[in-house]
Amino acid sequence: MIASIFDLMAPVLIAALGGVITERAGILNIALEGLMLIGAFTAVVVAGFSGSIILGLLAAATASAGAAALFGFFGVRLQANIFIAGLAVNLLATGLVTFLSGQFFSTRGVIRIANMPSLPHIPFPTGGTITPAPLVGLLLVPLLIYLLNQTPFGLRARAAGIDPEVLKGRGVSPGAVQFQAITLSGLFCGIAGAFLSLRLEAFVPGITAGKGWIALVAVFLGRKSPVGIFLASWLFAFADAVAGNAQGLSWLPPTLMLAFPYLITFLVLIGASALMSRRKHAERKT
Repeated sequence: MIASIFDLMAPVLIAALGGVITERAGILNIALEGLMLIGAFTAVVVAGFSGSIILGLLAAATASAGAAALFGFFGVRLQANIFIAGLAVNLLATGLVTFLSGQFFSTRGVIRIANMPSLPHIPFPTGGTITPAPLVGLLLVPLLIYLLNQTPFGLRARAAGIDPEVLKGRGVSPGAVQFQAITLSGLFCGIAGAFLSLRLEAFVPGITAGKGWIALVAVFLGRKSPVGIFLASWLFAFADAVAGNAQGLSWLPPTLMLAFPYLITFLVLIGASALMSRRKHAERKT
């Protein structure tokens, strides 16, 4: 079960790490879900026809980064409402994937390509196997800590989120930094979505199933820290794995167990919000 938790955790973790980049730059990226969907679709198509998992991952990251750049163009360059722009990307992703599925595969259902390569499986210390996805996610945690704290881009992104005037005073455009952060976030989401579909060796409509929204919750539950996001993602994956295993219990309605991870997400989000509000209220009193 532990191996499956890590596999379930990886897409949420990677997408959430992408989300924290924009969050640190002062942009709420609610387009994570749509960007993951684009990555999932692109990965299956490119990996299926090229026979290469690597090309599938690269294409997914590129396609999602391109969609994120479009989001950044409207949200930052044209200063459109960032919330509406993010929702538009989510709707565009759903519509675009449905359109391309119908045009090129004559279906709006499952896309399964012959000779689709399989992700390698690695033995897990406690038993079972995992795909490379959890390893990629775990590797990205320290890399993102370094990126945000030790590189000029990371320092500029944090400055853009805290005080854009400081950047302007140094001749750096906050908008340009935020645009780069959004594009990089799209790259992360593309990889996250790719691992969802490559694990199944097929594209399934609705494959993201709200994981982009859960990733957004993980960003705030993890207090915008890569390590905190890892812990939050692991918690959601644990709930997902419990729900999957409990579906075999005849006395529990299957629909209830399918909703269990989202119920946990809801309760944790409400609980965390209440805790933070009480803490802020206590700080004001002191």
